[in-house]
Amino acid sequence: MQEATRKMEGLPDLVGGHFHWEPLPGRIHGLAAWSPHPLPPPQVLALPISRMPGRFPPRFAQVLRLGNITVANVHLSHGQLLNRRQLLRIIRTVEGPAAVIGDYNAVGPTLLRGFKDVGPREPTLVAQNLIPFRLDRCLIRGLECAEARALERGPSDHRPIALELAAAEQQASKARQGWRTRREGGAAQRHPN
Repeated sequence: MQEATRKMEGLPDLVGGHFHWEPLPGRIHGLAAWSPHPLPPPQVLALPISRMPGRFPPRFAQVLRLGNITVANVHLSHGQLLNRRQLLRIIRTVEGPAAVIGDYNAVGPTLLRGFKDVGPREPTLVAQNLIPFRLDRCLIRGLECAEARALERGPSDHRPIALELAAAEQQASKARQGWRTRREGGAAQRHPN
């Protein structure tokens, strides 16, 4: 979650689960993660800041290690060069299978070597007096995406995104379980179980 406020710390009291909130410096909002399952404490990764006068406020990524998968929750700066530098810091930090998900504040494609953009291909920013466009994304490495969609907008000007991700080997195993190989006439053929 991006732009989560302290008020959201009460979420587990309403729906159960586990919640971690990290406020952004000098802001009333920050990054948050919720899960029905226990979450390890996230790492707070400081991101590059602007050296320009009137610079953008400092940003960080909330990095969670879930088994062998790393998830980085982000709300990147608005500057197109600055938010690319922030992404580079994140991908140099995360190891193994990883997802970098959140508000990229990026216009146009976001290409990072070894990562694939699997976020929904529909507008996620729906603000007054603006043409809706896509700001919220998910880049993955070593994972597969079974589903990606933008949900209906709530009080935010962003539509939340929902993704179903699995480790690449889990997806391959599921595919193998759905098919059995049978030899007929010397050639392997696939048949549904």
